[in-house]
Amino acid sequence: MIDELGRTVHMQTPARRIISLCPAITETLFALSLEDNIVGRTRYCIFPAQTATVRTVGGTKDIDLDAIHALQPDLIICEKEENTKDIVETLAAYYPVYVAQVQTIPEALTMIEKMGALTHRTEQATALQENITRAFAQLPQQHGRAAYMMWRKPYMVVGDTTYIHNVLTRIGFHNPFASFDGRYPAVTIEQLQHAQLDYLFLSSEPFPFRDKHIQELQAHLPHTDIRLIDGEMFWYGAKMVEAAAYLRQFFAKASE
Repeated sequence: MIDELGRTVHMQTPARRIISLCPAITETLFALSLEDNIVGRTRYCIFPAQTATVRTVGGTKDIDLDAIHALQPDLIICEKEENTKDIVETLAAYYPVYVAQVQTIPEALTMIEKMGALTHRTEQATALQENITRAFAQLPQQHGRAAYMMWRKPYMVVGDTTYIHNVLTRIGFHNPFASFDGRYPAVTIEQLQHAQLDYLFLSSEPFPFRDKHIQELQAHLPHTDIRLIDGEMFWYGAKMVEAAAYLRQFFAKASE
């Protein structure tokens, strides 16, 4: 099979001993009824609760190679943003490594399809795709200029090559930082002011924004509606069904 980097992945299908190094994909594999086949995960793979019984093999950027060798996987799944090139190359010297890449809603649906094909769970993958498509079709349309902030010191927002940006665009928002360089460009208070934002969403992850940060930013952006938002609801894959319900409620309140 060809992965999202154009690499040919040689493996015996279906995979029976899988290590996933991407939290959103780990959750998706469980949703495809692969709980008996997932033998390794990162410490950040915390959904669903069943992952607690799966051995950890380090983080997304700092793997434990000895732990991986001990598990003898027949497939390792990585994601281009989550995992480094060095990790992929190191693991590919020993095992079949499939690298996914998700920057848009359509790519998230494709990832689910590919996971189903790799693991012979095509029926489950199709059902999940259909559930997500129906759920996202019900998202309310919004208007206005909006930024999604995910880091402090420096302030960092999402750029146009991220899944989060694609979701906000799908809802109808305009991201004034889409033209900035990088996936997560750093911005100044002056740039935030110049953007004339209608909304500024402060994510719960990776930086845990709190109410005090709303006050901090509101002093500089008095005409912007600043709200905390659950960053986990911007995971792609299986989380998208739950996320659609959350976003419907969240943006209904934002429109009040």
